[in-house]
Amino acid sequence: MVEIPAIFRDSNPISPKIRKLPLTTWSGAQGLAEDVHYYGELIRNKAWERIGYLYPKVQLSQEEGGGEATVIAWFWARTVQSPDPSWNNHVPLIRSGILRDKYSKPIIWVEPQVDRESQTVTYRLRYGDYEEYSTISRNGGSCIATGSTIKLDYIREQGKKGLLSKALIGVVAGGNKKRIYVNPTSLPDVPEPDWIPEGKFEGKSTNVTSYGMENIADVFTERQLVALTTFSDLLKDVRKIIEKDAIDAGLINNEVRLREGGSGVTAYVDAIITYLAFAIDKCADYWSTLGNWQNHKESLGPVFARQAIPMTWDFVEANPFSNSSGSWLGLLEGICNSLANLPAKGQGIILQRNAKSIVSEIERPIICTDPPYYDNIHYADLSDYFYVWLRHNLSEVWPEECSTLVTPKRDEIVANVYRAGSKDKAHQHFEREISKVMKQISQFQNPDFPATIFYAFKQQANQEGGKLSVGWEPFLQALVDAGLMITATWPINTEKPGGSRSRKAMLSSSVVIVCRSRPANAPMATRGGFVAVLREELPNSIRLQYRDSIASVDMAQSVIGPGMRVFSQYSKVVESDGSAMSVRVALVIINEVLGDIFSEQGAELDAESRFALTWYEEYGYEPGPYGKADTLARAKVTSVDRLAKSGIAESRDGQVWLLRREDLEKDWEPEKDERRTDWKAVQHLIRALDIREMKAAGLIWQLGGVADRALQLAHLLYVVCEEKGWSEEAVAYNGLVTVWPELVRLSRTTAARQRKTL
Repeated sequence: MVEIPAIFRDSNPISPKIRKLPLTTWSGAQGLAEDVHYYGELIRNKAWERIGYLYPKVQLSQEEGGGEATVIAWFWARTVQSPDPSWNNHVPLIRSGILRDKYSKPIIWVEPQVDRESQTVTYRLRYGDYEEYSTISRNGGSCIATGSTIKLDYIREQGKKGLLSKALIGVVAGGNKKRIYVNPTSLPDVPEPDWIPEGKFEGKSTNVTSYGMENIADVFTERQLVALTTFSDLLKDVRKIIEKDAIDAGLINNEVRLREGGSGVTAYVDAIITYLAFAIDKCADYWSTLGNWQNHKESLGPVFARQAIPMTWDFVEANPFSNSSGSWLGLLEGICNSLANLPAKGQGIILQRNAKSIVSEIERPIICTDPPYYDNIHYADLSDYFYVWLRHNLSEVWPEECSTLVTPKRDEIVANVYRAGSKDKAHQHFEREISKVMKQISQFQNPDFPATIFYAFKQQANQEGGKLSVGWEPFLQALVDAGLMITATWPINTEKPGGSRSRKAMLSSSVVIVCRSRPANAPMATRGGFVAVLREELPNSIRLQYRDSIASVDMAQSVIGPGMRVFSQYSKVVESDGSAMSVRVALVIINEVLGDIFSEQGAELDAESRFALTWYEEYGYEPGPYGKADTLARAKVTSVDRLAKSGIAESRDGQVWLLRREDLEKDWEPEKDERRTDWKAVQHLIRALDIREMKAAGLIWQLGGVADRALQLAHLLYVVCEEKGWSEEAVAYNGLVTVWPELVRLSRTTAARQRKTL
């Protein structure tokens, strides 16, 4: 983005096809982008000659229009031998059988059909009348043939023995400007690839190793490996063609490589090969058994929907040779379009260096950095997924960058228990090294410009004396100890939007911390003075974040910034015994003030929901004594009887408990519920979201103005779950908040359709 386009700025394309066209002016990197696309198409055509037979078309029925259609993707489900001795065969592990869940169109889903006589499971597609089912979840699976439980430990054991398999459950093809869904078809046998990428998964960033997938190559089907290795091998073949075309186009014919500052034939070929190798890496993100199908968009989703490599049970296999989602040309065009729109002005210089040392080597640097996030994301481990392909494809073009078998990891500033050997050693490594960096920033940064540091960390832990973020504490302590002062904080939505089911628990924002060196005459403050300023400034920060749709999982992180801005402006916050307040204590106080503010916001809910929120915080869904519930209900201006009649709680045998989501009435219609509550609205929205986004959007439309209070309650419930360590519940509430803007948009669509019908 920064270096290569400027070298070939305003250059004409070299491809013979373009040279034959009438004279055209090519500006910026447009000519380079055109060549990348041309030779990318050439690779695609050559790949089709070699392996096109592995991707046959499907025959369409007369109802579907007849004839043949090009497949966009094949749908697969992993299978496992049923542990039930009465069923002597594999059964599917299907998270969701929905293939299309798009508004204004009937739902399409996969129906497994069990033949008890032959003990086999086959699959057919159904339209509408969805019969909800799932044979696998985070808690384990179930045998679709017998109903018996399949424990996760059993599935993991089978995976480590190499006994997991897969079954084709459906096909989607391209029709006349629409998707056509077809029942499973037969496929040709796949040869072994000529080579496979080397490298193993390390660390905690992936759970696929628990199922026997220890090597990076294990997460690809045989056909996917053949496709990826074929496209990779073709880079060498097409290089010779590009060289000849570059010479014919009149480029300087020298052998100065791109890495050596060249701009002639060899360097130009290096540039094109580099971008084509990026396209292959992009394909690896989609051509994997860890990819998913976004049924509300009818398109493929990547492996890296979040910063981890998660296990995927029902996955989708793209057709590289279609012209649709997940195809080679589709992914290539994304790169070419980006390249064509780069300014390509003023060549920058990017150095792959250790940031710890380079800060002190540049005179008056302007610093903008995105450091690793404690133990939350192990970038080096995750990078190997892509690096193994890059190294194979670009080791000649960029030998220094591709000199190691896997990515360097030893010096990475993360608290990696796997690598350090113990939790204490991992924490010590992070704290020691991040302190060095902060001191260098404070000492060497250009005084005319602030340093900006992107930081996002989700993990929080309960500590004696209150709640603090174990990821934020050592980072901020290092910042304060280095003499830096936070002058501003900005929560910025930095992550690419994705499907609700894949993004429920991940951060979507980064907090940009703006720092300057703290003045030598900075004032001191007492604990009381610090708390008073916090109570004055934090409520407005929270209101701004509600307005900007900051997700629940981001809220506490985003508020740490304004809180620490207050703390770091003082040379010292003095405790009652005269000692200096630590960042740990400051974070506890910030979170306490934040909790008080959230509690005050709970007063806006209806009486029954206020009771439910308080009761949930103490008992969750477990029963509690009637006397305590009665006292609390009176304090909230309601009664246990009204709670029961509203349908959110039950009372029996001297005990009171909140009803779980799955125990609430089915097909709830808010406008017909005379005892509608904010609590019930939240629970029904989450239940609807687990089924279909459009179903949840329809509920928001029915709720009208009450929906805003449901959003507020979801935020508050997320805070409770985080404090209690109820991760599954926290994921549910954060998921609702995260996709809220999209649900509101879809609800407007529902309203528009309703008006049209009327």
